[in-house]
Amino acid sequence: MTDGTSMAIPLDEFRVPVVAYAVTNGEPRITATNGAFESVFESPSPETPVTAIFERFSLVNSTGDENPVTHLIRGDSVGMYLDGGGSGGPFFARILSSDGDTGYVVFRDANEFPGIACTPAVEPVSSVISHDLRNPLDVAKAHLRAARETGDTEHFEAVADAHERMERIIRDVLTISRDRTVLDPTGNVSIEAAAKDAWQSVDTEYATLDVADTLPTATADSGRVQRLFENLFRNAVEHGATADQTLSDDSAGSDSTSSRAANSARAVTVTVGALENGFYVADDGPGIPAGERAVVFEPGYSTREGGTGLGLAIVERIVVAHGWELTLTTAANGGTRVEVWF
Repeated sequence: MTDGTSMAIPLDEFRVPVVAYAVTNGEPRITATNGAFESVFESPSPETPVTAIFERFSLVNSTGDENPVTHLIRGDSVGMYLDGGGSGGPFFARILSSDGDTGYVVFRDANEFPGIACTPAVEPVSSVISHDLRNPLDVAKAHLRAARETGDTEHFEAVADAHERMERIIRDVLTISRDRTVLDPTGNVSIEAAAKDAWQSVDTEYATLDVADTLPTATADSGRVQRLFENLFRNAVEHGATADQTLSDDSAGSDSTSSRAANSARAVTVTVGALENGFYVADDGPGIPAGERAVVFEPGYSTREGGTGLGLAIVERIVVAHGWELTLTTAANGGTRVEVWF
């Protein structure tokens, strides 16, 4: 099977899932599938859009520079990493063009390709390195220059804050850009202990944690679960001010969360509670508009000046690596609520 040629071998000769498609009125639709595909995804209805397959997964990363529909229409020979769905996986799906407006999508076990799993597009990561990392670096340089000129040692605290932010950005970029999150799971990990430990490691001076219920235990990697909570808490605190009071990040005179929160009218309250088979994290901040919920877990997406856009992407990586499920919705008080189901 090669690019630009028709597939001479019948689909059922392949032991991996394969779907044939044709572009009709600008939309790629399924024309045929093989038995391996139907055993994993069930038999699709005639003319089902190919995108319906991708929508089953919470994580879809392309090796190309466009969305899957564009690549299918153009017949681009690109691959996609698919995970977080209920139909097995993870998968590495390869688009193979054929004659005219037809082609094929071949699904392989992503574990056969350890170098590509969970690798985002280059642009979001390069944006973080080229812009977001430069901000705290410039802050540190400015305060070092001021310290040399004035002899005022208070500037060193700002330098230390900038270095701490750079370390966090580097850690986040490595988590996103390396291969799949490596877990070291153990039994009976306390979700409550992980949450409380995470709260102590995040700048939450002007925020309040409310553990509403007795939280469950789970078979998990305790360090990764703590990292999950750290990113959820940091996201809630940094976006917790009311929309018209949100202040910018990484300015030379005020680059810490504490100084920003001290000037806001109200502190955010973050609630961690139990679900029947999982837990949730909710806040009383401004919430996430419904139109943005589909993209907030994309690496590099951020609405806050100075934000890396990697925090929630890391949360999703950790959830997927554990085989759990994640839901983003609105809290009862209008804030953001993230639910994690075991």
